Amino acid sequence: MRNINKIIIHCSATPEGRDVSMETIKKWHTEDFKWSDIGYHFVIELDGSLRKGRALSKVGAHAKGHNRDSIGICYVGGVDANMEPKDTRTEAQKDMLEDIVFVLAHAYGVAKENIKGHNEVSSKSCPSFNVREWVKTLPKI
Repeated sequence: MRNINKIIIHCSATPEGRDVSMETIKKWHTEDFKWSDIGYHFVIELDGSLRKGRALSKVGAHAKGHNRDSIGICYVGGVDANMEPKDTRTEAQKDMLEDIVFVLAHAYGVAKENIKGHNEVSSKSCPSFNVREWVKTLPKI
């Protein structure tokens, strides 16, 4: 079993409202990037559906240098029509993100300070919202 001590939040960097499925993201990763599987462990689609990606037992491919000990969660969206960073999470996505982070943090003993945005471990704008501030609003973890 992997030693998981971080949860890293991502966005798909797709325009607001564009309905992209987990299968499409998996296709990008496996066919375009030639990876063995989707890089994320979970994808939250526009309607708030939580889709399982890469098995939790497998090291992800979502945050270089941080994959071995983390779980990657991606929400669909994250940019505006001009491809500029924007928090495009729907209410359903916000609810599901809070729910899954709460469950995973408790299951793996991940501390609040180890729930991070991709931009905290890489020079990216992803996930297009301030995870540090968001984490402060979460129920006790």
